[in-house]
Amino acid sequence: MSRTNEKLLIVDDEDAIRKFLRIALTGEGYQVLEASTGQQAIELVRERQPDAVLLDQGLPDLDGLEVTRQVRMWSWVPILFVSVNEEERLKIEAFDAGADDYLCKPFSVDELMARLRAALRRKHILPQGGRLRCGLLVLDQDGREVLVGKERVNLTKNEFAVLQVLMQRQGKLVSHRQLLQEVWGPGYEQDTHMLRVNISNLRKKLEIGEAPRYLINEQGIGYRVVEPISGMEPEDAGKEDISGQE
Repeated sequence: MSRTNEKLLIVDDEDAIRKFLRIALTGEGYQVLEASTGQQAIELVRERQPDAVLLDQGLPDLDGLEVTRQVRMWSWVPILFVSVNEEERLKIEAFDAGADDYLCKPFSVDELMARLRAALRRKHILPQGGRLRCGLLVLDQDGREVLVGKERVNLTKNEFAVLQVLMQRQGKLVSHRQLLQEVWGPGYEQDTHMLRVNISNLRKKLEIGEAPRYLINEQGIGYRVVEPISGMEPEDAGKEDISGQE
């Protein structure tokens, strides 16, 4: 079955392993990118946006754990670890860093393809388009439109992006660092004031009354979008200013 629309990144410093994986994957119709170092892998994920990554743990510059941590700051691309190390400790560290799966060398091509198909299926479950809803709040990802009830709300590009990230993870806490990296990109992790300004503007445009009901602050950590509780009193949701205090 051809999968020529799906692009995979192989990250391994051994030429023989990359060649083996390249032959196996292209034989299944996948497009293949290759990297031999961790830094090259990070750059290719950012620039070429592969559908999944096969990542070796032992690399000459950054190890697989560090590559995974850095990529997870701004991307949810499926990452499958490939390693000769079967230690449970390393597997736990890989999953804690954000890996989706862990394969131990040597492995069969059939096992690799099965694990890869599973990872890609999970990726396609994530919201890529359509409408996201939270109470009366609706975000149309395809039309780039936000509604509160039947009223259209005009948002800036960054305000829309912040709200989209939060609504894609509705109910879950998203850290300041993660929001800054997903919306503005690497290098903006410390600019929490810019994030607070955008959250403040979103609240002015989306909330009814002074107390936040949709955009909830977890002091010093991050934000989450929740569906308002009927009859919630103003003091039930803490406000925050943009004076620079977390």
